[in-house]
Amino acid sequence: MNKKNKIYFAEEMDNNENEFLPIFTDDDIELANPSQLASEIAILPLRNTVLFPGVVIPITIGRDRSLQLIKESYENDKLIGTVSQIDKKIDSPKEKDLYRIGTSAKVIKILELPDNTTTAIIHGQSRFKIQEFTQTEPYFKANVEHLKESTPDEKDTEFQAIANTLKDLSIEIINLSQNIPNEASFAIKNIEKPLFLINYICTNNNSNAAKKQELLEIEDIRERAIKVLEILVANVQELKIKNDIQAKVKSQMDSQQREFILSQQMKTIQSELGQSPIDLEINELKEKAKTKKWDEATKAVFEKEISKVERTNPASPEFSNQINYLQTLLDLPWNEYTKDIFDLNRAEKILDRDHFGLEKVKDRILEHLAVLKLKGDLKSPIICLYGPPGVGKTSLGKSVAEALGRKYIRMALGGLHDESEIRGHRKTYIGAMPGRIIQNIIKAKSSNPVFILDEIDKIGNDFRGDPSFALLEVLDPEQNNTFYDNYLEHEYDLSKVMFIATANTIGSIKPALRDRMEMINVTGYILEEKAEIAKRHLIPKQLKNHGIKKNQLKLSKNDLELVIEEYTRESGVRELDKKLAKIARNIAKSIGFEQKYNPKLNTEDILRILGPAEYQKDKYQDNETAGVVTGLAWTSVGGAILYVETSLSKGNGNLTLTGNLGNVMKESAILALEYIKSHSTALEINAEILENYNIHVHVPEGAIPKDGPSAGVTMVSSMASALTRRKIRNQLAMTGEITLRGLVLPVGGIKEKILAAKRANIKEIILSKRNEKDVQIIKDIYIKGLKFYFVETISEMLDIALLKQKVKNPRKFRHIKK
Repeated sequence: MNKKNKIYFAEEMDNNENEFLPIFTDDDIELANPSQLASEIAILPLRNTVLFPGVVIPITIGRDRSLQLIKESYENDKLIGTVSQIDKKIDSPKEKDLYRIGTSAKVIKILELPDNTTTAIIHGQSRFKIQEFTQTEPYFKANVEHLKESTPDEKDTEFQAIANTLKDLSIEIINLSQNIPNEASFAIKNIEKPLFLINYICTNNNSNAAKKQELLEIEDIRERAIKVLEILVANVQELKIKNDIQAKVKSQMDSQQREFILSQQMKTIQSELGQSPIDLEINELKEKAKTKKWDEATKAVFEKEISKVERTNPASPEFSNQINYLQTLLDLPWNEYTKDIFDLNRAEKILDRDHFGLEKVKDRILEHLAVLKLKGDLKSPIICLYGPPGVGKTSLGKSVAEALGRKYIRMALGGLHDESEIRGHRKTYIGAMPGRIIQNIIKAKSSNPVFILDEIDKIGNDFRGDPSFALLEVLDPEQNNTFYDNYLEHEYDLSKVMFIATANTIGSIKPALRDRMEMINVTGYILEEKAEIAKRHLIPKQLKNHGIKKNQLKLSKNDLELVIEEYTRESGVRELDKKLAKIARNIAKSIGFEQKYNPKLNTEDILRILGPAEYQKDKYQDNETAGVVTGLAWTSVGGAILYVETSLSKGNGNLTLTGNLGNVMKESAILALEYIKSHSTALEINAEILENYNIHVHVPEGAIPKDGPSAGVTMVSSMASALTRRKIRNQLAMTGEITLRGLVLPVGGIKEKILAAKRANIKEIILSKRNEKDVQIIKDIYIKGLKFYFVETISEMLDIALLKQKVKNPRKFRHIKK
């Protein structure tokens, strides 16, 4: 190759020798005949770069897959295809993220730089068009159509004139620009062929990647030259104006004005444009204010603040604070509401579609909608859904918003401990902003969204205040129509907002805050409900998330029940969702490896995927052992059965309690023993046994802390059975608090305890008479097959619980006189 047709640049090599690489060649490109190039080539995505035929450019390789492609192509001396990304921000582009027109290239050199980055020198060959992608991993490959450049005849004087003009404009831009070294004009002057000159300028002009891509996609080289000529003309004009402005500013400045250099430049620009940007911004705010639906008081606030801005120096920090404040006023949706959809049947279908169960909540929403439909105006209720995790409290808000046709907003309150997060900061502070209530209203662009206050029971407090007290005004229907935000310094109406709070427990919620909300208990699901939820919602969601078709994974009802009973222990379905996701991933892996598998899973498949059972199903044992009684307990993940065991040993009548029991539970055991001592005659218990034998009460699973008064009846029954050697009624469980007078008091968590009893195959349950009302409001599906005994006293309870029949081989108390 003739050396005069090449332009070179030097790269410092590891051996301290200068190796010269061409930045442009006139002849090499002619060797890459499109008709002789391979139809399938590897595709290298370029970020913010467009390569043109004949041009040599360095590119930094950041992606592992791109580095592999470059190295393989360099070692095998193969051409690659370079294609620009549509969006440079995407780190892992897909086929849809790439343009279809690109340039084939040859890898000339790979440089390992001292900063551990890799740079490749690539030489553009010919344009191509992607027909279809044939490979995505480890890097893209595609079938391409190589495009031939349409070069005008060398005798075409018009085309030669265009090329010469491009060269002159390029040299002029280099001379005008302060950022381009003058040596760059050397490269331009030494390019002889018009085709390569045009491509070189297309590559190196200061247009963005999208503009350069448009140039690359122009097939006719004359049209491409005219297009880039327009760009250069605009660049020259822009540089001249910029230099003129800088010259004017420089002539106006002296030694005392140097610190105001930026301000002077802005003034000069404003004089060139004929109007101040500050004035334009203020006028825009005024025009936007004309469209707002605010009342006279709010309008007066805006006009007062806008007049203050007009009198403020733009260089003052207060100016930007005032502009931000006015922008917040304008962004708020004053008296702007979405229209509620009063189709009750549609609303009911949406609520039933998205959530299984939760009947109380659904009824409350439908009641509100019905009253709103009849009355036309009603303050939104403030509902608090409380219950164990994973039962659908938070996601219910989206369904409510869709049913009502309102916007949806969720605000997480967990860990919030600054009152300003609710009420905002005074706007006089630097960086001040409105509270999160107002911020979310701005985001919703509506004054009547469905607003979820998530995890309201987990609000904290410190020296900056207690957010719970700030929420008192927000959640009071009689006050929130004049909600005061410290940043706004003006009232805002929140009365049309439907607030729905969620909590796991209500004990940590401040009483004043709890009093302002309508509390609805969202209890756990029974086995059948969980299976139905999995079938309707969880399995379709996991199939979609993992790209699995319906016929590629099938779980029977028995399989679902196996997963629920032996791999989850919760009231909700969050853990169940994770287990189903694990099953879906296993199936996706089999599909990905093209392995044969049975889409209809069985028990063996479940055990193989999920491993051995994590939980043993609570099962009722038997009544053959004296002193063992089944109780019912409430936990944060639902109900559970609880065994209380009592044994006797020779001693002095001492009482021992084990099983990691809390103070309240220990007191229940003491009460139970005192009751038995005072009623030993009625129970036919020899008083000498109580004096000469120690009583040991144990509650299994000692690693788990236990507390609460509801085990009182269970402890009385357990001690009475151990002392009398009488059997406990078969398949019986009980719960209730006891008093020293022998009364049985009501306890909470009845529904969860009943569900636990059903899971353990319990058939009969003893409850306090005052818990009868709690059972009456439970759906029949939960209590079907159960028999309830409602008692008022311990004696009534013992008459039911203790059978006359003794256990087998009852223990004989020696040295006790009858």
